[in-house]
Amino acid sequence: MRYAQGGGLRPHEQIARERVRMLAAEGFERGRENSAIAKDLRVSVRSVERWKRSWRESGIDGLRCSGPSRRPKVGPEEFAVLEGELLRGTVFHGWPDERWTLSRVRTLTVEKLGVRLSVHAVWDLLRRHGWSCQQPARRAVERDEAAVAGWVKETWPSAKPPRRRSGPGSSLRTRPPSR
Repeated sequence: MRYAQGGGLRPHEQIARERVRMLAAEGFERGRENSAIAKDLRVSVRSVERWKRSWRESGIDGLRCSGPSRRPKVGPEEFAVLEGELLRGTVFHGWPDERWTLSRVRTLTVEKLGVRLSVHAVWDLLRRHGWSCQQPARRAVERDEAAVAGWVKETWPSAKPPRRRSGPGSSLRTRPPSR
């Protein structure tokens, strides 16, 4: 099976596909035809034929999932080290503010673990271990409500686009407005 982004199935998806192959094995044992099994399981006949060949050669073990295609770059023990460093905070690691960005976490994985990940892989790694994007719990102490109100009243009206005039018109751009 090939996938558009070049990746394979995630572990829970691999388990689901293995369950389908086990159902096919039950059909093989009962002597059902490949086309009937394929129709019931909503897979191609070619897949069923391939599974049946594996089943004949290796039995039920030939249909079992072999696990992930490769081990993750950052294992549970390594992530525990990374998580300890994340909990120390960004200021401890030399950044001026207390904000973890994906690029900062990426830099930390290179420094502490010696593993080079893409920004997307860092996001997947953090999500997989229960981390989410940071969002402030409350407004900043430094927020000046009077300055914000003045900006909304004076600057914003000139920055936003002008309102469309109301009146008769047409929803079609090529048709002139009716009067």
